[in-house]
Parts: sequence; C-alpha cells; structure tokens
Amino acid sequence: MKDNKKNSGFWMVILCLALLVCIGCVGFIGFRLYENDKAKKQYEQLRQEVEETETESETDAKTTLEEIESRPFDGWNDGDTPTLPDDVRTELADNPIDFEKLQEINPEIYAWIEIPDTQIDYPVAQSTYDDSYYLSHNIYGEPEFAGCIYTEMANRLDFSDPVTVMYGHNMRNGSMFQNLHLFEDPEFFEENRYVYVYTPQRRLTYEVFAAYSYDDVHLLNAFDFSDEEVFRQYLEDVLGGISMGQNTRKDVTVTTKDRILTLSTCMGGQTGARYLVQAVLRKNEKTK
Repeated sequence: MKDNKKNSGFWMVILCLALLVCIGCVGFIGFRLYENDKAKKQYEQLRQEVEETETESETDAKTTLEEIESRPFDGWNDGDTPTLPDDVRTELADNPIDFEKLQEINPEIYAWIEIPDTQIDYPVAQSTYDDSYYLSHNIYGEPEFAGCIYTEMANRLDFSDPVTVMYGHNMRNGSMFQNLHLFEDPEFFEENRYVYVYTPQRRLTYEVFAAYSYDDVHLLNAFDFSDEEVFRQYLEDVLGGISMGQNTRKDVTVTTKDRILTLSTCMGGQTGARYLVQAVLRKNEKTK
C-alpha cells in the first residue's frame, strides 16, 4: 500500500515537472514569436518614416545591365574617395532615404540595403566597439534576437574595400536576411540581378554573380583580399563553382579591380554553414 502511494507521488511529481516544462516551452516560443513580430513591425514603421515616396530617379535606379555597363565605375583614388565619370557626376539621383532621421535614431547607421522582389529593405549599422553587438541588438540599441543588418569594423564605411561582408539573421518570419535563400532557386537567381545600397551621399548598384552555401569561416580573417593574388585566386574559385547547388552568372566578369559585396546569413539547421550572395559593384552615383 505504501509502495503504491510512493509510486503515485513520484509520478505526480514527474507529471508536474513535465507540465511546467511544456508551459515554459510554449511560453518561450510565444515570447520569441512576439519579439519577431514586434521587430518586423518596427522596421515596417521605420521604412515609412525614412523612405520617401518612389520618384522617377528611384525607379530609374533599376536599370538594365546594358545601361549600367555603359557607365562603368572608375574605382577609387588614393584617398579612397569614389571617382565617377563626369556624366554621372552631373546627373545626381534623388536619395530616397532620410539619413538625418536615421542617424538621430542611431548614429551608427550608415547605409541602407534594398533587394527588389524580396523583403530585404533595411538600414545597415556598424558598431564602433563590438563586432557582435548587432547580432543581438536592434538599431535602437535594444536587446533583440533578430538583431539588425550590419558590417564589422574590418570594413570601411564607404564600401571601398575589395570585399565588404554584410551580415543578417535567417529569421523564420522572412525578415532580416532570410530572403537571401530565395537565390537558391535558379529561376529567381536568373531574374533578380541587382542589389542597391544607399549611403548619405551615394547610391551603389551591385550585380549578383554568385549564390551558394559555404562553411562558417570568417571571410575577412581567412583571406587577405588586399593581396591581389589572394583575391584573384578567391574570385577564380568562386566563379568556377565553390559549392554544390551554387548559382553563378556566367556572363558576368569579375576582376581584382572590382569591389565585391558579400551578403551572409545562416543555413537553417546547419550550425557550421552560411549562405552567401555575392555581387559586384557596377555603378556608384552621387545623390542629391
């Protein structure tokens, strides 16, 4: 009789513990979903506040490859100031982003990235003291699992490095850099060529040339891209196919004279892997 009571008590304790664990898990999942939804709404509101109504100049940014290649980027001079053809200098595009308002929110916001036909339309920040800060903080400086889109201190803020790496979480609700995975689809990859980056004075147009899964090596630490031979070999490897299932644009020429933007996010369920979308700078315009 006593044994039955002991067994009954033991299983009652187990049941209570299991119930508490279940409640805790449901609560955690609910909190995470709430936080993700909150972050998504914050960015939607922010876009409305800082993005002006689309103008003819903004629409014109989405040009054909022929138009872009007719006015190639001339590179940077010794002072790292972008040098542009005269016709580009005189045709100043409108800048649809209110950077004054953004920098009132956070002075570490220095750019904005947009990829047409995706949800990627976000401010870009860079911490002045901790590369991992924006992994877990939003642009308001608040702790948040979704973090924000960011670069690290190894990259300059004018996008003049041989390779600039931009990071964002792979969020299940489709926010941050989750939509980079759309480039896994060959048809989507073929139909979506361009990435646009705005800074307070410039609009940079990049052409996507490769999208693939890679290991989680830190690119800027693993490769010295300032070494032309290292950079050349790296580009040769990527363009030759560095990963199974890679999408590569065969008609795009990329050399060590070019400037590359690498967009990096996680692979779902693969802790040691990253998904990279890489694009080459095709046009660098001053803006009003």
